[in-house]
Amino acid sequence: MPRTPADLVLTGGPVLTMDAARTRATTVAVTGDRITAVGHDEVRELIGPRTEVVDLAGRLLLPGFQDAHIHPVAAGQELAQCNLTDAGDAPATIAAVRAYADANPEREWITGGGWSMDAFAGGAPTRQQLDTAVPDRPAFLVNRDHHGAWANSRALALAGITTRTPDPADGRIERDGRGEPTGLLQEGAMDLVARHTPRSTAADRLAGLLRAQRLLHAYGITAWQDAIVGTYGPMDDVADAYLTADRDGSLTARVTGALWWDRELGTEQIPGLVARREASAGRNFRARSVKIMQDGVAETGTAALLAPYLDACGCATANSGTSFVDPVELRRYVTELDALGFQTHFHALGDRAVREALDAVEAARAANGRTDTRPHLAHLQIVHPDDIPRFRALGATANIQPLWAAHEPQMDELTIPFLGRERAALQYPFAALLRSGATVAAGSDWPVSSADPLHGIHTAVNRVAPGGEGRVFLPEQRISLTGALAAYTAGSAYVNHLDDTGSIRAGALADLVVLDRDPYAAPPEEIAEARVLATYVGGRRVYGD
Repeated sequence: MPRTPADLVLTGGPVLTMDAARTRATTVAVTGDRITAVGHDEVRELIGPRTEVVDLAGRLLLPGFQDAHIHPVAAGQELAQCNLTDAGDAPATIAAVRAYADANPEREWITGGGWSMDAFAGGAPTRQQLDTAVPDRPAFLVNRDHHGAWANSRALALAGITTRTPDPADGRIERDGRGEPTGLLQEGAMDLVARHTPRSTAADRLAGLLRAQRLLHAYGITAWQDAIVGTYGPMDDVADAYLTADRDGSLTARVTGALWWDRELGTEQIPGLVARREASAGRNFRARSVKIMQDGVAETGTAALLAPYLDACGCATANSGTSFVDPVELRRYVTELDALGFQTHFHALGDRAVREALDAVEAARAANGRTDTRPHLAHLQIVHPDDIPRFRALGATANIQPLWAAHEPQMDELTIPFLGRERAALQYPFAALLRSGATVAAGSDWPVSSADPLHGIHTAVNRVAPGGEGRVFLPEQRISLTGALAAYTAGSAYVNHLDDTGSIRAGALADLVVLDRDPYAAPPEEIAEARVLATYVGGRRVYGD
């Protein structure tokens, strides 16, 4: 053991290392930005006259959490706009929009989002409802999953959307029985209005990033993968915020950027992606992944399925969802990206989209060999059993969003009836993926759902959301506390190519989090009650007293 005094020693509590060779310890020493010793009383010998000593007092120390799929800049900006995430039903949502509009009379447009589909009948709010809250200005509000948006009559008129407006190839304008637009825009149709909204400024995006970073550090998050770096619908390119914060030192998290794949283009965009990757090679921010959104979401019938959705009567429809990228072309695109050393980050929610993404990874492996590009598939709501072993075989990481794996109105009213009993039983197969030997990472998709890893861990273990009661959602897919913690630490560190993080071991970066309790010492139903007391990145405290 080195004898030079450490800069920081944390001692007196359980240390969960997430290191298979030594799972538990009681004392950790840090010098500079790295861990120099892990053990017990012998590590205390590294305490010198200038060493900062933190008494854990029985509280748990573990590796910093990492989020493998998140949109923090957009989320941070939404917190400063019309934020509807806490509105529980239609009247509360409309009242929140009205209150925001009244409080901000100077705003030319009312923008923001976070409304929940289950707050409205059939998951479909109308322009007339929004007109009652904002009659005098255009309003455009994205829903919680950011795959749909709600526009009022003024916004539709400004965008020129009428009964004659055709649906875009990658989206849908919802219409009433007379063909009139209802105000609900799905997927690519959002852009018909979004392009008319005021664009965010560089200052807005930087403020959003720093606002989000403060919250994420408070949740114990030390690193993440931003799942869209580029322009998508109402979302502006956030790269400038990361580059500015990285240069001036205000970016304290470690961030991997996933560059947006424009599904209207083909391989001609790849040289631009290479140039962007080179330009982003900074200290704490690097954009070396490419995000490909292969399908939509089940609640709107746009997740790509192997068999058609059902209607309200349980009969098969003509709709099997949407593959946004032609699956044959997808294999070609991913093979070329893989050959150039890019990681591919897929949005793959339906079983057909999952299979198409895995087929693309398989094609890349066949052409390029088993390279260290670490492709990953996010969301994985429905996975056909035949495809589960392919994750391990292909080295494709399963990137799960645990908070979605619970009974709640959007699941029970807008999803399960339209999937059918047999297919609904294939949702979010966390345990099956782990049993198959797949590498599992975890993320939140914030602002779609809470960014708090402890809430995600609670749901992965219990298959009941924090504070939820009643039925367990597919209990056979519950995973252990260790498996859930590993997904949010070592698993996401692997996806983010941060190999010197994700576990507490000598030589690793000192990215650490202190919880107010050891969740192993309490019933699993109490996991979400734990709180983060301190967060360290590279040995520097970024959250806590």
